[in-house]
Order: sequence, then C-alpha cells, then structure tokens
Amino acid sequence: MELYGYWRSSASYRARIALNYKRLDYNYLPVHLLNDGGEQHKQAYRQLNPNELVPTLVDGHNVVHQSLAIMEYLDEKYPGPALLPGKAANRAVIRAMSLDLASELQPLINLRVQQYLTNELKVSDEEKSAWLQHWFKVSFSAFEISLNDNAGTYCVGDKFSMADICLVPQVYSAERFGIDLSDYPCLREVYGRLAELPWVADAHPSKQPDAES
Repeated sequence: MELYGYWRSSASYRARIALNYKRLDYNYLPVHLLNDGGEQHKQAYRQLNPNELVPTLVDGHNVVHQSLAIMEYLDEKYPGPALLPGKAANRAVIRAMSLDLASELQPLINLRVQQYLTNELKVSDEEKSAWLQHWFKVSFSAFEISLNDNAGTYCVGDKFSMADICLVPQVYSAERFGIDLSDYPCLREVYGRLAELPWVADAHPSKQPDAES
C-alpha cells in the first residue's frame, strides 16, 4: 500500500492513525501542499486524485481518496480491529460524530479555504483568526455535548473508533491555531487518553518524514 499525504494535513493524519491501528504496512509518499505552488496541483498527482487534495491511498489496483472513505475501505477489506465497532446504532453515532468534524469543521478551516480568504478576499490575519475561532467554537461546542452523551474511555463508549481518529487531528489543528479549549473538558479528557495510544502517537505530524522543524 501507498499513502500520499502531507505531514500537517488533518485528513492525512486520520489515514495514518487508521493504518497504524490496523497494523497495516504502507509506503508514505509526501505531497508538499506549499512548495512550488503546491505539489497536489501537479499533473501527475491530479491524475491520481482529481480533487487535488490529500490523502490518497493506493492498494494494488484500488485508488481511494477522502479520509473517511479510506477508513471505511480499510475496515471492509481488513476487518480487525474495527474502526466502526458495535451494532448499527452505535456505528451510526460513530459516523455522525466523525462527520461532525471531518465534513462540517474541517472544510471551513483547511488550507485552500485559508488561502482563498487571504489571496482572493484579501482578509486580514486578524479576520482570518476570527474566522477560525468562530468555526472551532461552533463545532467543538456541539461536539462536547455529543461527548457528554456518548463518551466512555473514548468518543463513543469504551472502544476506539473512527470518531476518535477524527478528533485527534482537529485538536492538533486547534492547538496550532491557538484555540482556547478550556470550555471543552470532556473533549480534552478524551483527547488526553487518545494522544497516549501508540498508534496515535506514531501518526503525529512531527514524526512524519516530511515534517518541517
């Protein structure tokens, strides 16, 4: 297997955690999102992923993009340990909480949105910071309620799942952007446990071969 990704990409971070959790060997192929206008826009990568985003997983003849699709693909092809454990109702909660972060928050704060705000709309750094603060607050406030309703050791009960994989990179991003997390005690508690798991720790951006000092 090959994983095309970028060390600081939240979506790539998710894919790395999932692969580590399932103990699947893969070759990591860095795609620098800033160098030379962004390597994700080059023709060779665009043929692989026309959305010009990371990550992309190549497993034999199968090419899968979008981190949640990658996780579900891995869960179906390599069943254990499960990223969607439990019965249908439990899996629905896991999917919903995963989407709350990966599909509602992440698209509003990702690199290309920030670049558009800066380069096209000429938004100031202060205004861009206010944008990030607003959307993190909206998302994490709702997620804190979901955690209060569903969390045990992890986001949903006591089994590690896709929801945990989606939480970790968003907290990393929040800390990177200086977001105050004091209003989210359950989120911080769950994240603290997740960060100590070996398959999560090994996926940390700072430990990737393309990480910048």
